[in-house]
Parts: sequence; C-alpha cells; structure tokens
Amino acid sequence: MLMAAINSSIVIISLPAIFRGIGLNPLAPGNVSYLLWLIMGFLVASAVLVVMFGRLGDMYGRVRVYNLGFVVFALSSVALSIDPMHGGAGAIWLIAWRIVQGVGGAMLMANSAAILTDAFPANQRGMALGINQVAAIGGSFLGLIIGGVLSEWDWRAVFWVSVPFAVVGTVWSYRSLHELGHRSTGKLDWWGTITFGLGLTVLLTGITYGIQPYGDSSTGWTNPWVLGAVVGGTALLALFCVIETRIAEPMFNLALFKIKAFTLSNIAGLMASIGRGGLQFMLIIWLQGIWLPLRGYEFEVTPLWAAIYLLPITIGFLVSGPIAGWLSDRYGPRPFATGGCVLVAATFLLLLVIPVDFHYGVFALLTFLNGVGSGLFSSPNAAAIMSSAPADQRGIASGMRGTLFNGGSALSIGIFFSLMVVGLASALPETLQNGLTSHGVSPDIAGEVADLPPVGSLFAAFLGYNPIEQLLGPTGALEHPGVDTATLTGQGFFPNLIS
Repeated sequence: MLMAAINSSIVIISLPAIFRGIGLNPLAPGNVSYLLWLIMGFLVASAVLVVMFGRLGDMYGRVRVYNLGFVVFALSSVALSIDPMHGGAGAIWLIAWRIVQGVGGAMLMANSAAILTDAFPANQRGMALGINQVAAIGGSFLGLIIGGVLSEWDWRAVFWVSVPFAVVGTVWSYRSLHELGHRSTGKLDWWGTITFGLGLTVLLTGITYGIQPYGDSSTGWTNPWVLGAVVGGTALLALFCVIETRIAEPMFNLALFKIKAFTLSNIAGLMASIGRGGLQFMLIIWLQGIWLPLRGYEFEVTPLWAAIYLLPITIGFLVSGPIAGWLSDRYGPRPFATGGCVLVAATFLLLLVIPVDFHYGVFALLTFLNGVGSGLFSSPNAAAIMSSAPADQRGIASGMRGTLFNGGSALSIGIFFSLMVVGLASALPETLQNGLTSHGVSPDIAGEVADLPPVGSLFAAFLGYNPIEQLLGPTGALEHPGVDTATLTGQGFFPNLIS
C-alpha cells in the first residue's frame, strides 16, 4: 500500500527531470497534455478500477488479487525505468505504463484494507487500519520527497526505486498471506463495470482538460468537448447507478449506503481527499512560485526544496495516524475523526491569513498541525467504513472507499488548478504588462505576453522553470537593448508580481 501511495505522487516533483531526460519541453504548444496525463494517468486508472478489483477480491480471493497487484506493479515499474524512447513517443510510453502501474495500484488499494479487516478483530482494527492509512496518505507526501531527491541524481531512479520493493513484496505476499475472508459467489457485473469505467474516465478527462485554455478563455470550461465530457460522464454514471439497482450482484453495492456509518464516513473521506489533494498542489505552487525564489533559490531547484520544506505535514501525519487508530479502538472513531476535521479546517483558515512571504516557523507549525489533523481523521474514518460493511462485502466496501479516495485526488487537481488560473487571470495580465514595460520591454511585446493564458506561468513555476524566461524567451525581448534582463529574470521579479 505504501508503495502504491508513493508512486501516486512521486512524479509530481520529478516532472522537470523526467521531461529533460526524454528531451521534451512540456510547456511547448501541444505538450501540456503529456504533462497532465503523467500526473493523472495513475490516479484515473486506480480510481476507475479499484471497485472492480474489490469485487473480484470478494469473488476469487482478496489475497489472490492483492498478490497479482504486486506482480503488475513490479513489471510496470521496470517498464517505466527503461523507457527507450525520446520526445513525444517517450512521454506516451511513460503515460501508458503509468496507467498500467495504476492498475496494479488499484489491485493493492482495493484489497489491503479488506485483508486487514479480515485478519484483525473489531477491537484491533483501528490500529491496523491506521497503519494502513498512514501508508496510503503518508506515502503520497513521502513520494514528493523521494521524487525530489532521486530526480536530482537520475530521473530513471524515480521509477527504479519501486522495483526492489515490488519484487520483495511479490515474493513475501505469495509466501506469507493466506485467505481468511468470506468469499461471495456470483459473477462480475459487466454492464456496471463498463458504464462505471467509461463514465468516470470521461468525467475525469473532461475535468483534466478544463484546466487548459480554450479560445479567449483562460480555462477550458467553455470548450464544447470539455462540457460534453463532463455531461456525458455524469450521464454514464447516472446510468450506472440505475443498472446497479436492478441486478442481483452489483459491482458497486449501493445498498451499503443504507448503512449510516458507511455513508457518512465515505462522504467525509471524499471531502478530505479533495481538500488534501488541493492543499498539496497549492502549497507546492506557493513554495516553488513565490516563497523559495524570494529566498534566493533558483527556480530549477525549487521542486526539491519544496518537498523538503513540506516535511512537517508528513511528520504530523506519521505521528498521529497510528495513535488515532489505536485510540479509536478504545473510544470509538467519531471524536477523533471529527476533531481531525476541525483541526484541518482551522489550519486551512490560518494558511489563508498568513503573509505570502511568511516566516517558515509559522508555516511549519501550521502544516504540521494539518498533518496531525489528517492523521486523526483518516485512521478512524477507515476503521468506521470497513467495520460497518458485512464480512462478505469488505472487498467491495474497500474498493468503493478507494474509488472515492482516488477520485477525490483526481478531482482536486482540476478544481484547484482551475481556481488558481481564474484567480491569476483576473489580476496577472495588467500587473505583468506594467511590470514588463517598466523594465524596458516594448508595450507591444508586453501586451502580447500579458494576454497569454496564465496556465503557462503556473505550470512553469510548478515544473521549476523561470516563468519570465518562458514567456519572453520566444519573443527575443530579453536580447533587446534597454531591457533590464537581469531584473526580469531574477528570482524576485515574478514572485513579487503574483504576490
């Protein structure tokens, strides 16, 4: 589970090194899709397939599906690390194998919680599932750090690092894990699987492309294809819900939502996943695009240092997760899950009011407390979901929980990137044009650059590129006489503009 979680985020910080390694500029026209799908491919695949693999685990054995997940994960990790191609072909290779890796991750995610629930009695599940949740969510933060460190050495190491763990995990799981759960007889719900898979894929694809500009708009939400994908995906998911109520053996057992604890805990988990994913990206942009450059860090090294400066959130989660699980076994999950949500919400509000150029001690404390709140919430929440499901439905329950978890993470990317782009579009053009002309750039070029969609500047900062160099480089303005190139391309110009 830890390995799958690490790989869900490990490429985020490593993207600059990966694109340099395959010789592709992700900010060039037509290449942004490669960037988005390298981030989203794993999340979409795991979100779409995790319920199906949970159902297969209930039918054919959770350990069997879990073990197969290790094999798929190991093979895809090897394929990713030996990418033999360059340019667009190299990017497509990586995207395809990241999707396959997401398939293996879905097998692991769908059945890990169910296996633990089968293995531990009710008074010990909180602790066991707490450790599992620490692996699931803590791994997504550790992936940022591991990716940042390894990509400084060799981009292929970002994928190689999973291989020995996947191989050892495969051997260990086949030798040590045994079936303890109740199997449910029946057959796979093919119509439900098809409509759910297509609906969620189309919906998440539409949301992903909603980030990209369309026509005169800074985002793609006026693009007929994006709107069609969102409407079509939603319609397919509605059809899926109708199908699931009319067949005897549904893949997505909607009857589980009649259990109050299961329903409320899953809704809370979805909201937490959206918020956590959005916070992760917002903090990365904040650190890489503003705070670190203002401290004199070169844009090229900001991905690594952003991961390092986000360590407090990981530490907070690792400290509180197992403790909350242990305590929830004794006192019930509600007070800890509720308290964790309140603490996370409080840190969100405080992060809104601290200065853009904050003192790191304050930032570290707030992110640490955010991690503590996430740990307090996640472990009891997972225990509440899994303990509320009937024994022969735990694979489906785990898969449904995994779908909402991964779907929330994927949704958060589209939602929060869109919000950031809209926010920048309202103020950045005028500020950028005035800033450029005051340092010698001709009004025509400054106006042309200021009218470019702000998503380019956002992605440049996210990838560790100097946004001004990316904007002005193609125009040749940085070579014109009278242009204050040193100031424009310095570490402080762009951060001061957007802050």
